[in-house]
Amino acid sequence: MERIASFTVDHNVLVPGLYLSRQDGSITTLDLRFKKPNTGDLLSNGQMHSVEHIIATLLRNSAHKDAVIYFGPMGCQTGFYFLFDSAQLTNAQAIALLQQVFSDAAAYHGPMPGKSAAECGNYRNLDVAEARGCCAFYADVIRDWTVEQLRYPTAG
Repeated sequence: MERIASFTVDHNVLVPGLYLSRQDGSITTLDLRFKKPNTGDLLSNGQMHSVEHIIATLLRNSAHKDAVIYFGPMGCQTGFYFLFDSAQLTNAQAIALLQQVFSDAAAYHGPMPGKSAAECGNYRNLDVAEARGCCAFYADVIRDWTVEQLRYPTAG
């Protein structure tokens, strides 16, 4: 079997940041890495879920909402994937959008989007304060990120 692209990334040298994971036609996948893999330092289920609800809501309510395809957690619990239509949004614009929504999420004081039994099958572990803390951390990580920094780090 062919190895999938994400398994070719050297997780021993990967640090929190923003990386270009894939380019499939006009669909771009960005890797939003929050935690260093292979350290046991993972996001909790509640943190992942809370960040997902806030960021997905902000992305889908942004001026670039038509370019947003998907935002969701990685199975390894170290970050998220953001998929967007590169025919509508450049990598630089995607970085700026993520910088804005994570900054907005870090300051968010409204109710948790989708926090009811009717809206979410696991609404009980959603927490606005937890989301704010994670988003503040990540907003700081990517504050000055540029297109040139989208490459995964390599050993050596």
